[in-house]
Amino acid sequence: MASSSSSSLFRCFLHFFFFIISQVQAANLPFHPRDVLPLLPRQVSWPVLNSLNSPVDLLPSFVGSVSSSNRIVNWKGACFYENTAWVEFHNKTGSEFGGGTLHIKVSYPHSWTCMDLYVFATPYRVTWDYYFLSREHTLEIKEWQDKAEYEYVSCHWMLGTLQALWDVFPLFTNTGWGENSNIGFLEKHMGATFEERPQPWFTNISVDDVHSGDFLAISKIRGRWGGFETLEKWVSGAYAGHTAVCLKDSEGKLWIGESGHENEKGEDIIAIVPWDEWWDFELNKDDSNPHIAYLPLHPDVRAKFNETAAWEYALSMAGKPYGYHNMIFSWIDTIGGNYPPPLDAHLVASVMTVWSKIQPEYAANMWNEALNKRLGTQGLNLSDILVETEKRGSSFDELLTIPEQDNWIYSDGKSTSCIAFVLELYKEAGLFDPIADSIQVTEFTIKDAYSLKFFENDSSRLPKWCNDADNVKLPYCQIKGKYRMELPGYNSMDPYVHMNERCPSMPPKYFRPQNC
Repeated sequence: MASSSSSSLFRCFLHFFFFIISQVQAANLPFHPRDVLPLLPRQVSWPVLNSLNSPVDLLPSFVGSVSSSNRIVNWKGACFYENTAWVEFHNKTGSEFGGGTLHIKVSYPHSWTCMDLYVFATPYRVTWDYYFLSREHTLEIKEWQDKAEYEYVSCHWMLGTLQALWDVFPLFTNTGWGENSNIGFLEKHMGATFEERPQPWFTNISVDDVHSGDFLAISKIRGRWGGFETLEKWVSGAYAGHTAVCLKDSEGKLWIGESGHENEKGEDIIAIVPWDEWWDFELNKDDSNPHIAYLPLHPDVRAKFNETAAWEYALSMAGKPYGYHNMIFSWIDTIGGNYPPPLDAHLVASVMTVWSKIQPEYAANMWNEALNKRLGTQGLNLSDILVETEKRGSSFDELLTIPEQDNWIYSDGKSTSCIAFVLELYKEAGLFDPIADSIQVTEFTIKDAYSLKFFENDSSRLPKWCNDADNVKLPYCQIKGKYRMELPGYNSMDPYVHMNERCPSMPPKYFRPQNC
């Protein structure tokens, strides 16, 4: 029988879906907004949509928790300025664990037309409701599903409607409005600049000047890929959102190695693609408006590069899935220093919880296996992971900071995102020797990668075609894009033991302590 002394938790969040929309890259990805967007009436969604100034208005923040030991929580909302929540446990059904009632009293709206929409979730259920009247509201749970839910309950709430999220989704689509929104977001929240370059906005490259190991930094600002990369850049401090690596075979033919290449089935895989095919796609078929910079290795680093080992690694990974398992973990290194407001670890948990109920097979691919690795367990679903973490006296935010290990093997093999693939290849090629065993490249962001002191530092050695049409000479070669690419911190950092395992990444300065 449930008692009022239970340690059950109610965790409340402001707004909600922080980057679910922006991570949508293509229809073949593990999730899509249509999976979760209930079609609320226009008379509900439009007043909210009209109150939003930008996509960042949909981002969430943690406001507090309420439980049997912390009986009341108060917060100021986006619509209602005074709000109070408390939980009452009961056993009206006579079941083993009973049920409960969450009381939410909302007062003093800032206008007569505003509203707050709440999404309520436990690791075992998801529901929602919206409030636009000043009074006490209740959420009734007749029976907890089992003891685990009884002991671990959370509530999440947000401003806006899921229909409103769908209405602003064009900001992340292939439109001029979407492109301008991405540019505006990066200018406002990162301090990025977008200076237009002289035409032509592409370079006629001589492949004779390109060598194995040379790096390609790619920034997409339009369409679903552009929307995803915009928020990826914001949270990590990277000024590029995708990467690839150059490889030359024994006959001198140039190839591009890439994790995240879309195959004929619409799957994102690791692929080794002929340069001509790759470059033709970027020039003529990629509708994300890609901006591409070519970063040649320094001659001393190139001399160290083991081309045979690099090819062996690349071919061993070809055809494997993109590294969704550890995609988010390179960004999160600290408990509080990687979440630009209003994001936090509570929100990450809430998003994972909702997706685990809506798309359980994708949740297993995106984070369940990785979280099990961190706990040293196997086969636990997210609800079990949350309970197990608390049983051990730890917290979910601490769990997220445990460094990824390059040698972890997932159900579909080694997991490498676009940048992890390039840096694993560098590792196999000897560029991190003699400290390679003490570096986990799956902990590196794209910014961490282009900050490595691996690249050419003498502009006189850059190819003649490098930036030949531009009146500003960059320390690398921009080969495509209307706007001039900037890579703050480029080519500035020598590798060190346990590199990038404990680094904060707070915009807009993205300060990082030495040797973090």
